[in-house]
Amino acid sequence: MPTRRQIIVGAGLAGGMALLPRLGQATPQMRDEAAAALTKGAAIQDGRVTLTIPSVAENGLSVYTTVSVDSPMTAGDHVKAVHLLSEQNPIAHLLTWHLGPRAGVAKVSTNIRLGASQQVTALVEMSDGSFWRDSKTVIVTIAACIDGG
Repeated sequence: MPTRRQIIVGAGLAGGMALLPRLGQATPQMRDEAAAALTKGAAIQDGRVTLTIPSVAENGLSVYTTVSVDSPMTAGDHVKAVHLLSEQNPIAHLLTWHLGPRAGVAKVSTNIRLGASQQVTALVEMSDGSFWRDSKTVIVTIAACIDGG
């Protein structure tokens, strides 16, 4: 029969184990740090970017996402990179697309996994060195990324 001490230690370990999955999640601060690293401290402006993502995602395993940018895509004025950032996935920086003037249209789409309800941010770097963003909140009913990957 287990002693009282063994029961207390076991309960403490079980409670600590329940917190472990949360330790592997990004936070809004980690998202902001990822944005600061990408911009190297440059100012980020709102506008020019449109993030299209469902406000309610029934399944976080596959959330269709589109980012479009108001840009003529000329040699002098074009999108250099589009970054997607998350505040609740295991990794804050989800992905990066690299574009150039020969892309023709500044619009990219993909399916992403979302581990929980959260704000998703599209951060765009332009050829003149400016950064633009758009953010949307997504409510996820069935979360993905619960395995930490």
